[in-house]
Amino acid sequence: MKTSKNLTIIILTGALGMAAGIWAAPIISGDNIYEQVRKFNDVLNLTSKNYVENVDTQKLTESAIKGMLGELDPHSVYISADAMKKVTEDFRGSFDGIGVEYDIVKDTITVVTPISGGPSESLGIQSGDKIVKIDNVSAIGLTRDEVPKKLRGPKGSVVRVTVKRSGVSGLTDYDITRDKIPIYTVDASFILQGTDIGLISINRFAENTHREFIEVARRLREQGMKKLILDLRGNPGGYLDQARQLADEFLPTGEKIVFTKARRDDLSEEYFATAAGEFEKIPLIILVNAGSASASEIMSGAVQDLDRGLIVGETSFGKGLVQQQFSLGDGSAFRLTISKYYTPSGRLIQRPYGDKSKYYKGEGREEGEEGDNLEHESDITTADSNHPKFKTKSGRTVYGGGGITPDYIVKSDTITPLSRRLRSKNIFWAWTEAYLAGAGSSLRSQYGADFDKFRQKFTIADEQIASFKKLADEKESEWNYADFDKDKIYITTMMRAYIARAIWGNTAFYPIAFEIDKQTAKAVTLFPEAAKIARLQ
Repeated sequence: MKTSKNLTIIILTGALGMAAGIWAAPIISGDNIYEQVRKFNDVLNLTSKNYVENVDTQKLTESAIKGMLGELDPHSVYISADAMKKVTEDFRGSFDGIGVEYDIVKDTITVVTPISGGPSESLGIQSGDKIVKIDNVSAIGLTRDEVPKKLRGPKGSVVRVTVKRSGVSGLTDYDITRDKIPIYTVDASFILQGTDIGLISINRFAENTHREFIEVARRLREQGMKKLILDLRGNPGGYLDQARQLADEFLPTGEKIVFTKARRDDLSEEYFATAAGEFEKIPLIILVNAGSASASEIMSGAVQDLDRGLIVGETSFGKGLVQQQFSLGDGSAFRLTISKYYTPSGRLIQRPYGDKSKYYKGEGREEGEEGDNLEHESDITTADSNHPKFKTKSGRTVYGGGGITPDYIVKSDTITPLSRRLRSKNIFWAWTEAYLAGAGSSLRSQYGADFDKFRQKFTIADEQIASFKKLADEKESEWNYADFDKDKIYITTMMRAYIARAIWGNTAFYPIAFEIDKQTAKAVTLFPEAAKIARLQ
């Protein structure tokens, strides 16, 4: 078997992901492949020549490829040329554009925040600015899918953006020179208020994830972080090597992180921890849920099997298959499952996928009872062929075949239909925009650059709740007083978080939003156990 020096194999997400895009020799079985290719070629040619109407041979070919891969596992898929552009951007970690995060509010592109260091920020574009024209053509009514086509373009090209700013008469034109805009995979990194606990949230494992993590983790350590919550909830995966490098930061030299088994021996791999880890002595808790898949499960599986920390939350997705991506001549690609990966104890956490519709609905994930699950008695009733039994480094029982079940099961909070409507109709952002149009100057004057002061002191008053309700009524959100009473803390916290984001950017949103996170709150109390299980005490 090969070691971690060979890093061509990657883990891909359950929905959209990308790999290195390299060609590999075909795996030829006993079938006569050339006869099958000729058979398909005959059908395509005869159809093209004789069908009663004109046919799109490209469409037929793509449908045939999709059908062929559909006979395999759920993660062997075809990616069209158009989809590949977005996949490439997401996993390379950058795109060429003007550098704003935006939303569509009342059919108008509204800047949520300019991206730090981007061309829009340098020209003075602000949160709340409304983009009403692009290259002198009205931008009102553009959909979310259409906006990137207008604003993105080659680095160095220029686009004219016409902006309407609250409190400023008339319109302002900005000629923006597009530049390389980073797409960050670390959503949040901050110290939980009043603690020495850092929280880092990673949304996927892309090309720069390990580097991003190191940068923010070092900064938090300088700020006094002595414990870490790593939030991988909703992280669908990405590059295997990035998961390997991240795990290496926490694991002692020589520990096996993950290994893969393929039908071809040369595609099997083993990955071990090196001496380069910076955070081997820090107490660690990882948060997971049903959206944590693939590379997220490699990371959490290694930490759990080696008793390096605690896994908290809800059972992960359960994807133990490895894909390699093969580029095609027209810019499209397909990814093919070439091996299975195993956690250090030997667990394959892949769920059964005979019925793909049930697979994507989560069948086979054992939810377990909320509470202490250190011995994993909540995982399953009895071990069987689909859920074989394994042992962690310290001898705790864990099971394969159903994702990573946490050491402490904590169900996520639910919100009422009122709060779901408020989110879906974008009331939080619409209210924030209206509120800051009047109070923004005084807030900025009062708090300046001191986000921590805002975080500690600013509260939502009754008159602000009243204006929020009025706006919700105008948006036909069917205000429900009983639901509001249940969700008042959630709603007012999100109002504060949206205000913070509008003034200080996304980095200010998460520290407030996490204040009401049930799973994070439980994790905070578990660090004595996390240190004990990792023998750090």
